[in-house]
Amino acid sequence: MSRQVGRPGMDSAAHQMESAQALATLEQLPVSRWHWKVFWVLGLALQFNGILNSSGNSVLADLVDRGWSNNYWNAFFSSAMMMGFFVGSLAAGGLGDRIGRKRTYELCILVFGAMALAAACAPGMIFLIVCRGLMGIGMGGGIVLGYGTFTEFMPARVRGTWSARISLLGNLSPLIAAILAAVLIPALSWRAVFVVAGVLSLVMLVVVHIHLEESPRWLIASGRDDDGVAIVRRAAARSGIVVNGPDDAATRPNGSGTSDAAPATGAASAQTKVAVPLPAFFTGDLGRRTLVATATLIAMNLSLYTITQWVPTIFVNQGIDISKSLAMSMIMMIGAPVGVFISTLIMDLLPRKVLGPGLIVLVAVLGYVYSRQTSEVTILAIGTLMIVVLYIYNSFSSAVYAPEIWPTAQKMRGLGIANSIGRVVAIASPYLVAWLLTEFGVIAVFVVLGLLLSACALVLAIFGIETRGRSVEEMALPIRTAEAA
Repeated sequence: MSRQVGRPGMDSAAHQMESAQALATLEQLPVSRWHWKVFWVLGLALQFNGILNSSGNSVLADLVDRGWSNNYWNAFFSSAMMMGFFVGSLAAGGLGDRIGRKRTYELCILVFGAMALAAACAPGMIFLIVCRGLMGIGMGGGIVLGYGTFTEFMPARVRGTWSARISLLGNLSPLIAAILAAVLIPALSWRAVFVVAGVLSLVMLVVVHIHLEESPRWLIASGRDDDGVAIVRRAAARSGIVVNGPDDAATRPNGSGTSDAAPATGAASAQTKVAVPLPAFFTGDLGRRTLVATATLIAMNLSLYTITQWVPTIFVNQGIDISKSLAMSMIMMIGAPVGVFISTLIMDLLPRKVLGPGLIVLVAVLGYVYSRQTSEVTILAIGTLMIVVLYIYNSFSSAVYAPEIWPTAQKMRGLGIANSIGRVVAIASPYLVAWLLTEFGVIAVFVVLGLLLSACALVLAIFGIETRGRSVEEMALPIRTAEAA
């Protein structure tokens, strides 16, 4: 049972105001070592999550080369991870709200770290696929908790910039995974990748447990106001800000007498929740948002997981030996962090309804051109460019546009529905790729991918909602009203 915050004898109204003052102070804090520590702890944890995720393509290529697997077993392997992502995303969201961000995140890291070590001991493909699915539960939940928790620590005025930065840190993982695989697999085997990634993940679990604080916003929202206010006071003290009582503003101890925090109000600690039935997300105003968010995330899942997971296997199928295949994949994945970095520079230069469809079409075109190449030099050049564009779109879809289009009161539920549909597509697509690659070859894979991506781009172009430069409050308005404004 949580203790009451504040001075002895404080009534309920004063109690709520002190909590509101703490939230206001959290918004006014300058970026400090406290924020940097959260950035690095969550960013590195997301890094190891991403390394395990991105290492799957290289592992599959080695399994095919050793005769353990084929295109259809590869599809089961990839789909098992996507099914794990589906379950983990839904489960971690509910668990994170119930028992806390930190404890749930620790559980996610424990699951994917332990399952990576179990996968390294796999006696056959069935056991390995089961481990990959369980690994996916931890990884899927870890992605939700990692990025979601970070936004609760950062002030709104810099949250977008810093969310892009942690996304950049997290998206270094494909390159690191490719380097790790290129070094370990030829010298040892695919098992070494899971051993190293699993051990590092469990080490990161200890780091998270020791150095990551619980989200003060979650603590206050869950009735543990004293704990949440205490964390804010410690963070504020390190920045030279004093969190005063409920009748005063948060001030800097320089005698200026000016407030650096917003006035404390009861509204600061509570948000209005509107009960919306599930069918409402598929009709009318919310239905349009569901359609747009779903198309946005389907395009991301189709392109990201088809291209990054299958490129090394496609190389092996084309007769390129495993060592050269892994080396070429490593070079191409340099485009991943480059693409995410570019996204932080161009995201607000173009309207979302132009940028989104344009990136999707560009990925589709580059994919087809890439599939027609026979020279290793042009394969690398066009493939790297394709990865750059793909990761610009990855940042656009998952970190920016899909969350932007929802009213606050329905945001998490709407995003959950859209993400769930996107994951279902990601689960099914490896089987389509395996069939196309086996029966018709590489060109057929990218032609079909291009047609599916073009359909998603058409949905965004026709039904897309412009969000650039619009506040969260504006996006809570009916779409036509917001667009007219």
